[in-house]
Amino acid sequence: MLDFSDIKGKRVLITGSTAGMGAASAREFVKLGAKVGVNSHVTDAAATELVAELNALGQESGGEAIFIEANLMESSQCEKLVAEFVQHFGGIDVLVNNGGGLGGRSGLEAIDDAFYDRVMDLNCRSKLMVTRFAIPYLRASAAERGKTASVISTGSIAAREGGGIGAGVYAAAKAWVHDIHRNWVKEFTKDGIRFNIVAPGTIDTAFHADKSDELKEKIAGTIAMGRFGTIEEVAPAFVFLASDISGYITGQVLDVNGGQMCP
Repeated sequence: MLDFSDIKGKRVLITGSTAGMGAASAREFVKLGAKVGVNSHVTDAAATELVAELNALGQESGGEAIFIEANLMESSQCEKLVAEFVQHFGGIDVLVNNGGGLGGRSGLEAIDDAFYDRVMDLNCRSKLMVTRFAIPYLRASAAERGKTASVISTGSIAAREGGGIGAGVYAAAKAWVHDIHRNWVKEFTKDGIRFNIVAPGTIDTAFHADKSDELKEKIAGTIAMGRFGTIEEVAPAFVFLASDISGYITGQVLDVNGGQMCP
């Protein structure tokens, strides 16, 4: 059985994390005793309820959670997020760049600058700039602990297969995320920072809420396991890549897709 005891006490910042895979991952980290920052662009009931739930879970494990509002489509807000997290917890050991989303669907001939900017800012700028501002603290964490710090970004099966009709810019943005991690491996391995991707397949989240039951059944038929995945099945991948257990793993894409696409 894998021992994730090293997660206890780690300071874990998770963007886009008041629902779906981000929230499920926050629960797993807190259960293991991590100090977790959850984030959304709005302070709403979901954020308040999640933080209360996380802190209740943390009573037994020693875990703790705070909420930080920040719109990560703006670079200044990315800096604010990191600064507020560090002010509270004193540093960062793990960054989970989960924030992102479809941003809308548009065929090529209907794409305008506003659509392009929205999708790219949501999925690329957010990860780029949060990581940029987190690097000094991740570097310090690695030096202090004598173990690697970890950056994990949420990619997508769409980065490999191009996405559905109207989701081409989203798929390209996710491919950008996969690729820039490989660049960061070259730049920051010397500083003890690892970079990995969790690439979900078709997961039962709000992302697919606009699809008809008929289309969902059709998609499920393309998955070897015959069904959509759940957020609880994705969350452990983030824990694994955040743990010292995976200390020799960097620059990799961990597919969690039920056999929907195999290497």
